[in-house]
Amino acid sequence: MLKRMILMLVASAVVFGLIFGYKAVGNYFMNQFFDNMPVPPVTITAAEVQTDTWVDSVPAVGSFRAVNGTMLPAQIDGEVLEILFENGDIVEQGQALFRLDSSIERAERDRLAAALDIAQSESERLLPLRERQEVSESELRRQQNQAAQARAALAMQDAMLARKTIRAPFAGMVGLRQVNLGEYVTPGTDMVSLQSFDPMFLNFTLPEQYLAQITRGQHIVASVDAYPQLEFDGEVLATEPSVRESTRTIEIQARFENPEQYLRAGMFARVRLDLGQPRDVYMVPRTAVQFNPFGNIVFVIEQDGDNLVVQQRLVRTGQNRGDMVEVTEGLQPGERVASSGLLKLRNNAVVRINDDPELQPPASTNPQPVNR
Repeated sequence: MLKRMILMLVASAVVFGLIFGYKAVGNYFMNQFFDNMPVPPVTITAAEVQTDTWVDSVPAVGSFRAVNGTMLPAQIDGEVLEILFENGDIVEQGQALFRLDSSIERAERDRLAAALDIAQSESERLLPLRERQEVSESELRRQQNQAAQARAALAMQDAMLARKTIRAPFAGMVGLRQVNLGEYVTPGTDMVSLQSFDPMFLNFTLPEQYLAQITRGQHIVASVDAYPQLEFDGEVLATEPSVRESTRTIEIQARFENPEQYLRAGMFARVRLDLGQPRDVYMVPRTAVQFNPFGNIVFVIEQDGDNLVVQQRLVRTGQNRGDMVEVTEGLQPGERVASSGLLKLRNNAVVRINDDPELQPPASTNPQPVNR
């Protein structure tokens, strides 16, 4: 009985040993297979180091203002008799826009003109009489003063009549009229807005630290939301003589030619003020750079036999411009870097480049986002 049990235990041990040995050998060869299996290439997009010419600049925001712009008021009371323009018309300096009823004032002018004629005639009649000593000097002077007063009264009436016609004080575009035919207006009543559009002023502020770098005639570029595809060139016209104590900023005014009248008063503008001379830069997409506390890294693509591999490289970066970043040290023109998939990369990793344009990250120094 004991001998049978010993044989059974030995047989069981042999069976279990064979089973575990088979599994161990299988696991060993499986591990060897996976350890020696080639790593599949990482799919990335690539970008070439580009050269460009940049000018050091500072961004700001501001608002456009008309060189001349006002709400034209009535200067005298009266009924609106004529409206001599259409809303939105371009008008010339001195062009009549409104005429108020002036019938009473014209009748008064006729009376004053007649009174002036009488006073002048009487004064002229007394002159030879005075020469013959037939009238006194005081009587002649009194009559001459009456003629002068009549002349002044007529001039005042002419000035009042002139104010019955509202004219454009400068060339520009009229807005929406605020009064209607037959409406009675009083002095100060808003009649219509008038704005000149060429040229335009742009007012913006910068921190006081840039004061020494701002000069008259300095180049400035502005963009507006109404025309995102356009950039407008202008020049610095003037700066405020003092710094705002509350914000420690200085207000700057620039001048923009506006022959096509794209720019309007009140428009919000994004501003780029050039501060230096043009310089050549190397640049890559911002997505190609890993920004780390210990240094910025790019993955440079190199040929290794039949494969493409990437090598980590520390770089020094400079200014950003849109989707691009300046590289001041670590790269040369023509080198290619990985522009996406960086988190999957390591030194000597084999890569495959996907050239599908739809997968390429944005790479523009002046991106134009589209609102959807």
